[in-house]
Amino acid sequence: MRPATCVLLAMLALPLAAQAQWQWIDSNGRKVFSDRPPPPGVPAHNIVGRPAGSSLPMSAPPAQAPAPTASAPRVDRSLEEKARQAEDAEKAKRAEAEAKVAKARQDNCARARQGLATLESGIRVARVNGQGEREIMDDGARGAEQRRLQAVVQSDCGAR
Repeated sequence: MRPATCVLLAMLALPLAAQAQWQWIDSNGRKVFSDRPPPPGVPAHNIVGRPAGSSLPMSAPPAQAPAPTASAPRVDRSLEEKARQAEDAEKAKRAEAEAKVAKARQDNCARARQGLATLESGIRVARVNGQGEREIMDDGARGAEQRRLQAVVQSDCGAR
C-alpha cells in the first residue's frame, strides 16, 4: 500500500474513533466525555452517549436540569445579607417607635404630676367650657380631675 492511501484511510477512520466515547452528566451538572464508561454512581438517565459497540441500551437524553453555578453561594450570601439588613431595619423601626412611646409617656407623666400638684395646692382652678367661657372648678370636679390625673401618674410614671 502506498503511504498516501494509508494516511487517507487513517483520516477517514478518525471520526469513527471520536464517536467511540462515553458522554454523561456528572454530579456537578457538567457534561463529561471519556473513552471509559462512567463510574457506577452515575444514574442511567445521566448517560447521554455511549460508543456504538456498547452492550448497554442507549437511554433518551435527560431533561436539562439547571446546572449549579459558581455564583450560587454568592446569591445565598447576598440574600442572607439582604434579609439581615431588612431585619436590622425592622429592629431599628421598632426601637424608634418604642422610644417615641417612652418619650410620650414621660411627657404625659410630667404634665399629670404638674396638674396634680396644682390641684393639691388648693388654689382656685378655672376651665374653659364648650362655649369658650371660664368656669371655676367646684369640689366634685376637682376630685374627679385629681383621680384622673392620679391614674395617669400611675400608668405613665409607674407606681411612684
